[in-house]
Amino acid sequence: MPRVRELEVFRLVLPYGRRSESLLVKLTDHGGMTGWGEATAPGGKTWSKLEESLAALLIGVDWEHPDTVPSGDPAVDMACWDLWTRMRGVPLAEAIGGTRTSLMATVRLAPDASVESLVARVNQQVCAGYGHVTLDIRPGWDVEPVRAVRQTYPALPLAVDCGNAYTDLGQLVALDSYGLGVIERPFATSDLYTHAALQDQVAASVAVEVGSTAELDDYLALRAARVLLLRPAAFPSLSEVRRAHDRAAAAGWDIQCTGGQGAGLARAATVAVASLPGCTLPCDVTQPPRQNQIVTPIVDASAGMIAVPLTQSGLGHDIDEARLRRLAKESFHA
Repeated sequence: MPRVRELEVFRLVLPYGRRSESLLVKLTDHGGMTGWGEATAPGGKTWSKLEESLAALLIGVDWEHPDTVPSGDPAVDMACWDLWTRMRGVPLAEAIGGTRTSLMATVRLAPDASVESLVARVNQQVCAGYGHVTLDIRPGWDVEPVRAVRQTYPALPLAVDCGNAYTDLGQLVALDSYGLGVIERPFATSDLYTHAALQDQVAASVAVEVGSTAELDDYLALRAARVLLLRPAAFPSLSEVRRAHDRAAAAGWDIQCTGGQGAGLARAATVAVASLPGCTLPCDVTQPPRQNQIVTPIVDASAGMIAVPLTQSGLGHDIDEARLRRLAKESFHA
């Protein structure tokens, strides 16, 4: 039974890319075993809440399972799962019900300076071994780049991510003639009826991202999509992530795990979740920059595939604590 004797919390502003923020939690039990968790883009309120309440919640308290720790915070929940599985000598993927040993990856490509440049980047990734590509599109950068990539690669499995940027169906329905597999996040999350209307008019599967099973249930009731974009960092706990997976799979939906931000721990949890049996679509954890990661080995794809760490307990990665402490903008210890 875990009993935490020491905790540390770190706030990182990651030095590359968009300089995103992460919050890392380290739990140490009385035997010296440690567990780590990460929340990406946690915000100031999360930091304040942790500083005020985390010690009282965890220090010296016996708990039998991560579900019995009522933190409501994904970093704390992940750290509890990491500690709990390390104490039992089992991989996190196995503990939550994962069955896959490796995952197909998609590579995500942002809008480019020109269509020709984008096609060249797609060629580079295909030559590197990727068998699936996701194009980020926006109004004004949609039909032409998709047409150009499809003409160059007629058989390449292709998805588009709209970033919730569209308000009507027109351009997205036009894209359906280019053999897309998935149209991700087309409209604002709250606009369920427009999602449903699009799904009725296109052969591609509409994919939605939610942060709770209640939101997912609304989409399921309207048949407003056919794919769940499952981002573990958006849920308060891994058990809630598993419940969302189970509901989507039971409804016959495909599931894609996504989560390329952060310092590596959140990515590692995404890989563990992506090993669940219902996660049928290529995993998206390859979003750069790799230099932000403080875990070894880094979480990344090789020749379009991602290994699930099933020979190591917990998250399956070591932490570069020296680099973490150099990057930390704030920390507290209890």
